[in-house]
Amino acid sequence: MSPSAVAPGSQPGSQPGHSPGPTAAPPHGDERRKRRLALIGGSLGNLVEWYDWFVYASFAIYFADSFFPGDNPTTQLMNTAGIFAVGFLMRPVGGWILGRAADKHGRKSALTLTVTMMSVAALLIAVAPTYGQAGYFGALVLLLARLLQGMSIGGEYAASATYLTEASARNRRGLGSSFQYVSMTCGQLLGLGILITMQHTLTTGQLESWGWRIPFVLGALFAVVVFWLRRRLQETDAFREEASGEDAHDDSTRGTLKALWQYRRQAGLVMALTLGGTVAYYTYTTYLTKYLVGSAGMEKTTATLVSFTALTLFAVLQPFAGMLSDRIGRRPLLITFAVGCTLGTYPIMTALGSASSYWSALGLSLLALVIITGYTSINAAVKAELFPTRVRALGVALPYAIANALFGGTAEYVALWFKNSGHETMFFWYVSGCALISLVTYVLMPDTRDAALSRAEAEADADRAADRGDPAAAAPAEAVR
Repeated sequence: MSPSAVAPGSQPGSQPGHSPGPTAAPPHGDERRKRRLALIGGSLGNLVEWYDWFVYASFAIYFADSFFPGDNPTTQLMNTAGIFAVGFLMRPVGGWILGRAADKHGRKSALTLTVTMMSVAALLIAVAPTYGQAGYFGALVLLLARLLQGMSIGGEYAASATYLTEASARNRRGLGSSFQYVSMTCGQLLGLGILITMQHTLTTGQLESWGWRIPFVLGALFAVVVFWLRRRLQETDAFREEASGEDAHDDSTRGTLKALWQYRRQAGLVMALTLGGTVAYYTYTTYLTKYLVGSAGMEKTTATLVSFTALTLFAVLQPFAGMLSDRIGRRPLLITFAVGCTLGTYPIMTALGSASSYWSALGLSLLALVIITGYTSINAAVKAELFPTRVRALGVALPYAIANALFGGTAEYVALWFKNSGHETMFFWYVSGCALISLVTYVLMPDTRDAALSRAEAEADADRAADRGDPAAAAPAEAVR
């Protein structure tokens, strides 16, 4: 059996000028409703997960000195950013454990478990004692909560990416998977919206004293609602087919590292294509507000409003880019992102560092986020399309989580370290270098748009190939397994 994630005859690698891959017949009303509910359920759960994850970074400017005393604000932010980065170290662990669970027991069960873990972590942060109350014990509670969040989000990314991709119609996977970053961004916007509201209703002293706890309490409550919602989701057809087929693989091999090893080339591709995207994404989202405040000298409220507005428009862009990838393929968008990020990071970040008004900062931020959309809108689909069903969630989760732990989670800390050492512009070259590595990967990798994610899709490909009189392409559908 070929280690490829797709059936022969539907190998990724179609060029932008080629006709789109096979399209399914228009689904019946029940099927459309099922896919719509899956999209809503998966997206809303993902929204709350990422709200809890990002709200830590959004409110760090207010609670940093509550846990790390001192006179240097940059040092305090580095300490909180360090804990933020440590959370990423648990993402490979969560990706392994929860990715295995998603491949072995189903996407739905993994999605339910991740949101439960995130709720507990949010409550821990909400009740963490300050340095004045319990010394560094409060910082320890923060650390434990972020470790739990990291484990949860490590599994959440893969489970939601796999679920949204598998639950979408074959010719709309780019569109369906784009809602992962729509919901991720909306989760961040929800946190920023709460922050903006609190900035206009509470004093700075109140925010630094107790107000910063409110969003974490809300996050725990949101998670309870999502837990109920995810319990009502239906499992994807691809997983049910894998789990119940007469010739399905032994349960002991599904979602295991041994099974993933057969697809080690695809796992390496996931790490390489994630590298540039994750560094750029965290640079222009979680770090942007701090950069505008600390380097451009902008007021906290203005910097927060810039981020909120830019991210709102960024979320709106995702489905359009996803639809575009369904028509022309994934690689053109990925390559456009990598070229833009490689060449554009230094001038954009330099200009942002001297932005003196809301509108100039907003325009530059939007320019950066438009470039990043080439990655964010479709990366979930690309990764899922590289693997067969029996190891798809783990194949997406583990290499992605490792790349995020090494590069995404440390982006903010690296930026602050360069700033503190007096060489802030070196960080801009660092981002460009990461994007360049991913660019090489995008140029060399095949396009995954036409991959068959289930046996039914692979058999349909084989039938079409046979009808065309192409026996070489009409290979057994087991290749997707």
